[in-house]
Amino acid sequence: MRTIIIIILCLLFALVIDMPSNIKIAGRTFYRPQINFSAFGVPFVRDLEFKLGLDLQGGTHLVYEADTSKIPAADRDSAIQATRINIENRINSLGVSEPLIQTSKVGNNYRLIIELPGVKDVTQAIDTIGETAQLDFRLPKVATPSSEADFISTGLTGKDLSLASVQFNNTAGSNGTLNAGPQIGLQFSSDGAKKFAQITKSNIGRPLAIFLDNQVLTAPTIQTEIPDGKAVITGRFTLDQAKSLVIQLNAGALPVPIKIIEQRNIGATLGTESVTRSLFAGVIGFVIILLFMLVNYGARGILADIALTIYVLLSLALFKLIPVTLTLAGIAGFILSVGMAVDANILIFERIKEEVRWGRPMRAAIELGFIRAWTSVRDSNASSLITAAILFWFGTGSVRGFALTLAVGILVSLFTSVTITRSLVRAVYGNRK
Repeated sequence: MRTIIIIILCLLFALVIDMPSNIKIAGRTFYRPQINFSAFGVPFVRDLEFKLGLDLQGGTHLVYEADTSKIPAADRDSAIQATRINIENRINSLGVSEPLIQTSKVGNNYRLIIELPGVKDVTQAIDTIGETAQLDFRLPKVATPSSEADFISTGLTGKDLSLASVQFNNTAGSNGTLNAGPQIGLQFSSDGAKKFAQITKSNIGRPLAIFLDNQVLTAPTIQTEIPDGKAVITGRFTLDQAKSLVIQLNAGALPVPIKIIEQRNIGATLGTESVTRSLFAGVIGFVIILLFMLVNYGARGILADIALTIYVLLSLALFKLIPVTLTLAGIAGFILSVGMAVDANILIFERIKEEVRWGRPMRAAIELGFIRAWTSVRDSNASSLITAAILFWFGTGSVRGFALTLAVGILVSLFTSVTITRSLVRAVYGNRK
């Protein structure tokens, strides 16, 4: 009974999540609120709308070529990575949902491939992206600066910074313990070292703010004069925070000029037609599966159909909550997982039929059918999950979308085909001889 209550609660939860954002009843419009836990200190906010990829809602596709001729070969990969992170930060200012930014290398040529779902203004996107990162060092003009206007430039810029790197502090602290936390090492060029020496000599005890694209990255305090151009930024950094800051610093220290070589504006008409046809195909396939289970397994098939319907509702709810960016490939992965979900029920029901033919009572046949079919269900789904994980790890773009929707579908199908179907079959057949 407890399991049935949990199933009902899951169904009601999925129905609330899956319902449209607004419903009109008797001339009144009821709006579904978004989920927001930020007031409780949990950074979880969802507007409960499906996130559509570039191929479904339209948008902008841009390809940039990077000029790495003036960057040492050993530093090119890190410079391209820093540029990608910097472009991603700029795109976030556009409010783009789930942008795709990836790098590719063909021979000695580096390219940046950018897809911006929902962005119709190509000019705005190009203007925002197509700038080299500007890194500069500034001193505060007032005791407690609160805006960019409260800082003054020192003349020390990204071209004076040779490289930033993550280092580890291996010096002993005042209490005799070893301080091994991550820190950021800065190496300036010969001209930059002279500027930096003068700045640190004249401003001991004052903060030196580092700006990237007019945004403060960090503002360490100058502790002493640094004449050799080798500085260290210390603090309570986690390793991830230190790596992130180094990437941003290198975006200005190793500026990579980029030029656009391809731009396309993808309309939503093709996406709408594709969604319509995909949903139509999915509905037809779903109905055929329901009829197949009904014809072959009778009343038990109806229970499997109920479990399959709950599976679809739960999967769609999870797509909204995660959220999953749906592409055509992602929809294909979801439709494929529907077939895999009913496959588990077929294995279980066939096993129950065998147990009944061998003379088992119905209650015993049900329990043995689920137990003995579980290994086959588990192994088949485990192999599919491994495949989905490989596709997600090594794939990009729509391939990752396909893998994600397939994996979510498989995990939900394990719950519905085993737990929900088992509970429903027990409730209906458990007391029959």
